Amino acid sequence: MANFKTTIFHSVMAVFLIAACSTSKNKTDGQPKNYLPVSKELFDTIARMDSLLFDAFNTRNLDKLKVFFSEDLEFYHDLGGVTGYKQNMEAFERTFLSERRLRRQLIRESLEVYPIKDFGAVEIGVHRFYATEKGQREKLSSEAKFTQLWQNRNGAWKITRIISYGHLENIE
Repeated sequence: MANFKTTIFHSVMAVFLIAACSTSKNKTDGQPKNYLPVSKELFDTIARMDSLLFDAFNTRNLDKLKVFFSEDLEFYHDLGGVTGYKQNMEAFERTFLSERRLRRQLIRESLEVYPIKDFGAVEIGVHRFYATEKGQREKLSSEAKFTQLWQNRNGAWKITRIISYGHLENIE
């Protein structure tokens, strides 16, 4: 009887292990299977704007970075609270002056873009931040979900609202 119970126990554990190994480690890595852009042109435009925005961030170019944000910016951060344009520009400046280098990478497959009638677009996705401490190798430091509201005024796209949430910190 004890041998039978041991066999059952091992069988159940094997099923759990197989299920655990076959489950995706990180569900944020992929785009929902049913997502199709409403407008390929709008998707491409916002994807390009995102790329330009974070190219300025990754190269520590504050002047280029500033042009992507509306002066009435509201930034909602699950760990940092709510901030505005001036606070964010000051934070970017401090970050760019520090010895610790940050690099942002969009999880391209997570990107979704939806039009907002008579306003612009909403961008939803997941991104990762990598940090390089002086004299060390770059390491993955955080991952988060984000939603950005882009306003289009006469062909000029600016972010008016950001929601950054679901942070996983020090994940490497």
